[in-house]
Amino acid sequence: MTNETQMSEAGAGNKAADPVTGASPANEAVNGAGNEAVVRSPRVNFARAAPKAFKALIGFDAAAREGLDPALVELVQIRSSQLNKCAYCLHMHTSDARKAGESAERLHMVAVWEEAAHFFTAKERAALALTEAVTLVARGGVPDEVYERAARHFDEAELARLLALIFTINTWNRIAISTGKVPGTDER
Repeated sequence: MTNETQMSEAGAGNKAADPVTGASPANEAVNGAGNEAVVRSPRVNFARAAPKAFKALIGFDAAAREGLDPALVELVQIRSSQLNKCAYCLHMHTSDARKAGESAERLHMVAVWEEAAHFFTAKERAALALTEAVTLVARGGVPDEVYERAARHFDEAELARLLALIFTINTWNRIAISTGKVPGTDER
């Protein structure tokens, strides 16, 4: 699906192009309240333009998830998406988590998991700490104490897959942001 199609499906309607900005209806995203939101020019459809790279990333993502608790996977993807300010992935993964039975209460607490520690298990908190360190790696690397905390809760193979999961969601976030994906238009 092209960005033009996804934006049209997001509710842009059949309005004429704006005479001042030149923005066409296909380039207008509409928020959940039906109000016009972001106007974007069409961007590359990554899956279509780089199918080998896209398929390789899907394979890497699937391998990373293997054997990890699905609820933990969603928490990691939500937290990384929050940190990267990727609305497209955040919408996708909070929706997936809700469909899988995750409580709204816990989802509301992911952004403040350290202050709301009692909502999460020790293993989830270790994974969230590692997610933050890896996602924000340019701010000081991955501190030994964060890595060691995760290593206490995950065996070596699980820890490697957790790291791979964090790598993939960071990549998906960058793809979604740079190609102008519109939140609420899940294209899987």
